[in-house]
Amino acid sequence: MTTSQPALDVQLARQPAAAISDTPAHDAAPARIWPVGLLAALAWAGFGALTWRWPNRVVGFSDWAYTEELGLAALLAAALLALLALGGPHVRALQRPLAALRIAGPWLVAIPAALSAWEILTAKTAILPTPFFAPPQALIEVYADDWRRLGDSVLNTLKLLGLGVAYGGLAGFLVGVSIGWSRRIGYWVHPVLRVLGPLPSTALLPLTFYFFPSSYSAAVFLIALATAFPVAVLTWSGVAGVNKSYYDVARTLGASGWFLVLRVAIPAALPQVFVGLFMGLGASFSVLVTAEMMGVKSGLGWYLTWAQGWASYVNMYAALIVMALLFSGVITLLFVARDRVLSWQKGTVKW
Repeated sequence: MTTSQPALDVQLARQPAAAISDTPAHDAAPARIWPVGLLAALAWAGFGALTWRWPNRVVGFSDWAYTEELGLAALLAAALLALLALGGPHVRALQRPLAALRIAGPWLVAIPAALSAWEILTAKTAILPTPFFAPPQALIEVYADDWRRLGDSVLNTLKLLGLGVAYGGLAGFLVGVSIGWSRRIGYWVHPVLRVLGPLPSTALLPLTFYFFPSSYSAAVFLIALATAFPVAVLTWSGVAGVNKSYYDVARTLGASGWFLVLRVAIPAALPQVFVGLFMGLGASFSVLVTAEMMGVKSGLGWYLTWAQGWASYVNMYAALIVMALLFSGVITLLFVARDRVLSWQKGTVKW
Protein backbone atom coordinates (compact mmCIF):
# COMPACT_ATOMS: atom_id res chain seq x y z
CA MET A 1 0.00 0.00 0.00
CA THR A 2 1.55 3.27 -1.11
CA THR A 3 1.52 6.47 0.92
CA SER A 4 0.12 9.54 -0.75
CA GLN A 5 2.34 12.62 -1.07
CA PRO A 6 0.30 14.81 1.37
CA ALA A 7 0.43 12.09 4.04
CA LEU A 8 4.18 11.73 3.53
CA ASP A 9 4.61 15.48 3.95
CA VAL A 10 2.69 15.38 7.24
CA GLN A 11 4.87 12.55 8.56
CA LEU A 12 8.05 14.40 7.64
CA ALA A 13 6.81 17.57 9.29
CA ARG A 14 6.20 15.70 12.55
CA GLN A 15 9.72 14.23 12.65
CA PRO A 16 12.57 16.09 14.40
CA ALA A 17 14.76 18.22 12.24
CA ALA A 18 17.82 16.08 12.99
CA ALA A 19 16.03 12.96 11.75
CA ILE A 20 15.28 14.37 8.29
CA SER A 21 18.50 16.33 7.85
CA ASP A 22 20.50 15.31 4.83
CA THR A 23 23.75 16.71 6.22
CA PRO A 24 25.57 14.64 8.88
CA ALA A 25 26.81 16.41 12.01
CA HIS A 26 30.44 15.68 11.16
CA ASP A 27 30.06 17.47 7.82
CA ALA A 28 29.31 20.83 9.49
CA ALA A 29 31.58 23.76 8.75
CA PRO A 30 34.85 23.46 10.69
CA ALA A 31 35.45 25.87 13.54
CA ARG A 32 37.49 28.88 12.51
CA ILE A 33 40.24 30.67 14.36
CA TRP A 34 39.51 33.89 16.19
CA PRO A 35 41.27 36.68 14.25
CA VAL A 36 40.62 39.42 16.80
CA GLY A 37 42.09 37.15 19.46
CA LEU A 38 45.26 36.77 17.41
CA LEU A 39 45.44 40.55 17.03
CA ALA A 40 45.00 40.92 20.80
CA ALA A 41 47.76 38.36 21.37
CA LEU A 42 50.09 40.37 19.14
CA ALA A 43 49.19 43.58 21.00
CA TRP A 44 49.92 42.03 24.39
CA ALA A 45 53.13 40.48 23.07
CA GLY A 46 54.25 43.88 21.79
CA PHE A 47 53.52 45.51 25.13
CA GLY A 48 55.34 42.76 27.01
CA ALA A 49 58.39 42.89 24.73
CA LEU A 50 58.84 46.67 24.90
CA THR A 51 58.31 46.69 28.68
CA TRP A 52 60.79 43.89 29.30
CA ARG A 53 63.50 44.54 26.71
CA TRP A 54 63.45 48.34 26.26
CA PRO A 55 65.61 49.85 29.04
CA ASN A 56 63.96 52.37 31.31
CA ARG A 57 65.09 55.96 31.24
CA VAL A 58 65.79 57.00 34.81
CA VAL A 59 65.81 60.73 35.58
CA GLY A 60 66.82 61.41 39.18
CA PHE A 61 64.96 58.38 40.56
CA SER A 62 65.78 54.74 41.08
CA ASP A 63 64.76 52.34 38.36
CA TRP A 64 61.13 51.24 38.27
CA ALA A 65 60.44 48.01 40.11
CA TYR A 66 58.35 45.18 38.64
CA THR A 67 59.31 46.13 35.08
CA GLU A 68 60.49 42.66 34.15
CA GLU A 69 57.57 41.02 35.93
CA LEU A 70 55.05 43.17 34.06
CA GLY A 71 56.66 42.36 30.72
CA LEU A 72 56.66 38.62 31.39
CA ALA A 73 53.02 38.75 32.58
CA ALA A 74 52.02 40.51 29.35
CA LEU A 75 53.86 37.88 27.29
CA LEU A 76 52.07 35.13 29.22
CA ALA A 77 48.72 36.81 28.52
CA ALA A 78 49.66 36.97 24.84
CA ALA A 79 50.45 33.25 24.78
CA LEU A 80 47.14 32.37 26.44
CA LEU A 81 45.20 34.55 24.00
CA ALA A 82 46.99 32.96 21.07
CA LEU A 83 46.14 29.47 22.32
CA LEU A 84 42.49 30.45 22.76
CA ALA A 85 42.32 32.08 19.36
CA LEU A 86 43.82 29.06 17.57
CA GLY A 87 42.58 26.12 19.61
CA GLY A 88 39.61 27.49 21.54
CA PRO A 89 37.05 27.06 18.73
CA HIS A 90 37.93 23.33 18.54
CA VAL A 91 37.55 22.62 22.30
CA ARG A 92 33.99 22.31 23.52
CA ALA A 93 34.84 23.15 27.14
CA LEU A 94 36.23 26.54 26.04
CA GLN A 95 33.21 27.65 24.05
CA ARG A 96 31.57 29.68 26.83
CA PRO A 97 34.68 31.59 28.01
CA LEU A 98 35.66 32.12 24.39
CA ALA A 99 32.22 33.58 23.63
CA ALA A 100 32.66 36.06 26.51
CA LEU A 101 36.13 36.97 25.27
CA ARG A 102 34.83 37.55 21.75
CA ILE A 103 32.54 40.27 23.11
CA ALA A 104 35.52 41.97 24.78
CA GLY A 105 37.79 41.38 21.79
CA PRO A 106 38.28 45.03 20.72
CA TRP A 107 39.06 46.00 24.31
CA LEU A 108 41.66 43.25 24.52
CA VAL A 109 43.41 45.03 21.66
CA ALA A 110 42.88 48.59 22.89
CA ILE A 111 44.10 48.00 26.46
CA PRO A 112 47.63 46.79 25.58
CA ALA A 113 47.90 49.53 22.96
CA ALA A 114 47.09 52.16 25.58
CA LEU A 115 49.44 50.53 28.08
CA SER A 116 52.22 50.53 25.48
CA ALA A 117 51.78 54.25 24.83
CA TRP A 118 51.70 54.87 28.59
CA GLU A 119 54.87 52.85 29.09
CA ILE A 120 56.73 54.61 26.28
CA LEU A 121 55.75 58.11 27.40
CA THR A 122 56.79 57.51 31.02
CA ALA A 123 59.33 54.79 31.75
CA LYS A 124 61.02 54.53 28.35
CA THR A 125 61.34 58.15 27.17
CA ALA A 126 60.32 60.25 30.23
CA ILE A 127 58.32 62.59 27.99
CA LEU A 128 55.80 62.68 30.83
CA PRO A 129 58.15 63.50 33.73
CA THR A 130 58.28 62.05 37.21
CA PRO A 131 57.01 62.41 39.88
CA PHE A 132 53.84 63.76 38.29
CA PHE A 133 53.51 60.75 36.01
CA ALA A 134 54.45 57.12 36.54
CA PRO A 135 54.48 53.96 34.39
CA PRO A 136 52.12 51.01 34.89
CA GLN A 137 54.65 48.99 36.88
CA ALA A 138 54.74 51.76 39.50
CA LEU A 139 51.09 51.06 40.26
CA ILE A 140 51.93 47.40 40.80
CA GLU A 141 54.52 48.46 43.35
CA VAL A 142 51.93 50.55 45.21
CA TYR A 143 49.43 47.68 45.31
CA ALA A 144 52.13 45.25 46.46
CA ASP A 145 53.60 47.47 49.17
CA ASP A 146 50.61 49.48 50.40
CA TRP A 147 47.75 47.02 50.01
CA ARG A 148 46.89 47.05 53.71
CA ARG A 149 46.28 50.79 53.84
CA LEU A 150 44.43 50.73 50.52
CA GLY A 151 42.29 47.80 51.60
CA ASP A 152 41.39 49.49 54.87
CA SER A 153 40.48 52.65 52.94
CA VAL A 154 38.24 50.66 50.59
CA LEU A 155 36.40 49.03 53.50
CA ASN A 156 35.83 52.35 55.24
CA THR A 157 34.67 53.98 52.03
CA LEU A 158 32.18 51.17 51.41
CA LYS A 159 30.87 51.49 54.97
CA LEU A 160 30.47 55.25 54.72
CA LEU A 161 28.91 55.05 51.26
CA GLY A 162 26.53 52.29 52.31
CA LEU A 163 25.27 54.20 55.34
CA GLY A 164 24.82 57.45 53.45
CA VAL A 165 23.09 55.92 50.43
CA ALA A 166 20.84 53.73 52.61
CA TYR A 167 19.66 56.64 54.76
CA GLY A 168 19.35 59.02 51.82
CA GLY A 169 17.61 56.49 49.57
CA LEU A 170 15.08 55.58 52.26
CA ALA A 171 14.36 59.21 53.16
CA GLY A 172 14.07 60.24 49.52
CA PHE A 173 11.78 57.32 48.75
CA LEU A 174 9.42 58.12 51.64
CA VAL A 175 9.36 61.82 50.79
CA GLY A 176 8.74 61.11 47.11
CA VAL A 177 5.87 58.70 47.81
CA SER A 178 4.31 61.18 50.25
CA ILE A 179 4.49 64.08 47.81
CA GLY A 180 3.21 62.03 44.89
CA TRP A 181 0.30 60.55 46.83
CA SER A 182 -0.88 63.32 49.16
CA ARG A 183 -1.63 66.83 47.94
CA ARG A 184 -1.54 68.18 51.48
CA ILE A 185 1.96 66.87 52.12
CA GLY A 186 3.04 68.00 48.67
CA TYR A 187 1.78 71.54 49.38
CA TRP A 188 4.25 71.94 52.25
CA VAL A 189 7.16 69.70 51.26
CA HIS A 190 7.35 70.33 47.52
CA PRO A 191 8.41 74.03 47.76
CA VAL A 192 11.06 73.19 50.34
CA LEU A 193 12.37 70.39 48.14
CA ARG A 194 12.55 72.67 45.12
CA VAL A 195 14.44 75.38 47.02
CA LEU A 196 16.88 73.31 49.08
CA GLY A 197 17.23 70.23 46.87
CA PRO A 198 19.34 71.74 44.06
CA LEU A 199 21.86 73.18 46.53
CA PRO A 200 25.19 71.28 46.45
CA SER A 201 25.55 69.15 49.53
CA THR A 202 29.13 70.25 49.99
CA ALA A 203 27.95 73.85 50.40
CA LEU A 204 26.49 72.79 53.75
CA LEU A 205 29.78 71.39 54.95
CA PRO A 206 30.48 74.08 57.62
CA LEU A 207 26.97 73.72 59.06
CA THR A 208 27.19 69.96 59.26
CA PHE A 209 30.44 70.13 61.22
CA TYR A 210 28.70 72.45 63.69
CA PHE A 211 25.47 70.47 64.16
CA PHE A 212 26.86 66.93 64.07
CA PRO A 213 29.02 65.52 66.89
CA SER A 214 31.69 64.01 64.62
CA SER A 215 33.09 64.40 61.14
CA TYR A 216 31.98 60.85 60.34
CA SER A 217 28.31 61.52 61.10
CA ALA A 218 28.56 64.78 59.14
CA ALA A 219 29.93 62.87 56.15
CA VAL A 220 27.08 60.34 56.36
CA PHE A 221 24.57 63.21 56.40
CA LEU A 222 26.11 64.88 53.35
CA ILE A 223 26.08 61.66 51.35
CA ALA A 224 22.49 60.97 52.41
CA LEU A 225 21.45 64.49 51.41
CA ALA A 226 23.06 64.14 47.98
CA THR A 227 21.27 60.82 47.45
CA ALA A 228 17.87 61.83 48.81
CA PHE A 229 17.08 64.68 46.41
CA PRO A 230 17.13 62.77 43.07
CA VAL A 231 15.43 59.75 44.67
CA ALA A 232 12.65 61.96 46.07
CA VAL A 233 12.09 63.82 42.81
CA LEU A 234 12.03 60.70 40.63
CA THR A 235 9.85 58.77 43.11
CA TRP A 236 7.40 61.67 43.26
CA SER A 237 7.31 61.79 39.47
CA GLY A 238 6.73 58.04 39.25
CA VAL A 239 3.90 57.98 41.79
CA ALA A 240 2.21 61.04 40.30
CA GLY A 241 2.41 59.54 36.81
CA VAL A 242 0.70 56.22 37.60
CA ASN A 243 -2.18 55.49 35.25
CA LYS A 244 -5.45 56.38 36.99
CA SER A 245 -7.15 53.32 35.54
CA TYR A 246 -5.01 51.14 37.83
CA TYR A 247 -6.53 52.82 40.85
CA ASP A 248 -10.05 52.53 39.42
CA VAL A 249 -9.67 48.79 38.87
CA ALA A 250 -8.25 48.28 42.37
CA ARG A 251 -11.04 50.33 43.97
CA THR A 252 -13.62 48.32 42.04
CA LEU A 253 -12.19 45.17 43.60
CA GLY A 254 -12.45 46.69 47.08
CA ALA A 255 -8.86 47.86 47.63
CA SER A 256 -8.12 50.09 50.60
CA GLY A 257 -6.01 53.24 50.57
CA TRP A 258 -2.93 51.46 51.91
CA PHE A 259 -3.34 48.77 49.26
CA LEU A 260 -3.42 51.43 46.56
CA VAL A 261 -0.16 52.91 47.87
CA LEU A 262 1.75 49.70 48.59
CA ARG A 263 0.51 47.44 45.82
CA VAL A 264 -0.37 49.84 42.99
CA ALA A 265 1.45 53.18 43.24
CA ILE A 266 4.84 52.01 44.51
CA PRO A 267 5.27 49.01 42.13
CA ALA A 268 4.26 51.16 39.16
CA ALA A 269 6.75 53.85 40.20
CA LEU A 270 9.70 51.49 40.81
CA PRO A 271 11.37 52.12 37.41
CA GLN A 272 11.52 55.83 38.24
CA VAL A 273 12.75 55.03 41.76
CA PHE A 274 15.71 53.12 40.36
CA VAL A 275 16.51 55.98 37.99
CA GLY A 276 16.63 58.23 41.04
CA LEU A 277 18.91 55.76 42.83
CA PHE A 278 21.32 55.75 39.90
CA MET A 279 21.39 59.54 39.89
CA GLY A 280 21.77 59.61 43.66
CA LEU A 281 24.72 57.23 43.50
CA GLY A 282 26.48 59.49 41.02
CA ALA A 283 25.99 62.49 43.31
CA SER A 284 27.01 60.55 46.41
CA PHE A 285 30.35 59.51 44.88
CA SER A 286 31.55 63.10 44.50
CA VAL A 287 30.25 64.10 47.93
CA LEU A 288 31.89 61.01 49.43
CA VAL A 289 35.35 62.01 48.24
CA THR A 290 34.90 65.59 49.47
CA ALA A 291 33.57 64.47 52.84
CA GLU A 292 36.45 62.07 53.37
CA MET A 293 38.94 64.77 52.49
CA MET A 294 37.53 67.10 55.13
CA GLY A 295 37.96 65.07 58.29
CA VAL A 296 37.29 61.35 58.00
CA LYS A 297 40.23 59.36 59.36
CA SER A 298 40.24 56.64 56.69
CA GLY A 299 38.84 56.09 53.22
CA LEU A 300 39.79 56.54 49.59
CA GLY A 301 39.17 60.28 49.74
CA TRP A 302 41.42 60.47 52.80
CA TYR A 303 44.00 58.36 50.97
CA LEU A 304 43.97 60.79 48.04
CA THR A 305 44.55 63.72 50.40
CA TRP A 306 47.37 61.87 52.15
CA ALA A 307 49.06 60.99 48.85
CA GLN A 308 48.82 64.56 47.56
CA GLY A 309 50.23 65.89 50.82
CA TRP A 310 53.32 63.73 50.40
CA ALA A 311 53.53 64.41 46.63
CA SER A 312 53.16 60.67 46.10
CA TYR A 313 51.29 60.88 42.81
CA VAL A 314 51.75 57.18 42.10
CA ASN A 315 49.71 56.33 45.19
CA MET A 316 47.12 58.88 44.10
CA TYR A 317 46.74 57.26 40.67
CA ALA A 318 46.51 53.83 42.26
CA ALA A 319 43.72 55.04 44.56
CA LEU A 320 41.88 56.64 41.64
CA ILE A 321 41.91 53.34 39.75
CA VAL A 322 40.61 51.48 42.80
CA MET A 323 37.93 54.12 43.26
CA ALA A 324 36.80 53.86 39.63
CA LEU A 325 36.57 50.06 39.83
CA LEU A 326 34.75 50.26 43.17
CA PHE A 327 32.14 52.74 42.00
CA SER A 328 31.64 50.83 38.75
CA GLY A 329 31.07 47.66 40.74
CA VAL A 330 28.50 49.38 42.97
CA ILE A 331 26.56 50.60 39.93
CA THR A 332 26.71 47.11 38.41
CA LEU A 333 25.26 45.64 41.60
CA LEU A 334 22.44 48.19 41.46
CA PHE A 335 21.72 47.14 37.87
CA VAL A 336 21.50 43.51 39.02
CA ALA A 337 19.14 44.49 41.86
CA ARG A 338 17.03 46.51 39.43
CA ASP A 339 16.71 43.55 37.07
CA ARG A 340 15.71 41.24 39.92
CA VAL A 341 13.16 43.59 41.48
CA LEU A 342 11.59 44.59 38.15
CA SER A 343 11.71 41.15 36.54
CA TRP A 344 7.89 41.05 36.59
CA GLN A 345 7.81 44.09 34.30
CA LYS A 346 9.84 42.53 31.49
CA GLY A 347 7.80 42.59 28.34
CA THR A 348 5.99 45.80 29.30
CA VAL A 349 9.02 48.03 29.89
CA LYS A 350 11.80 48.55 27.32
CA TRP A 351 15.15 47.53 28.81
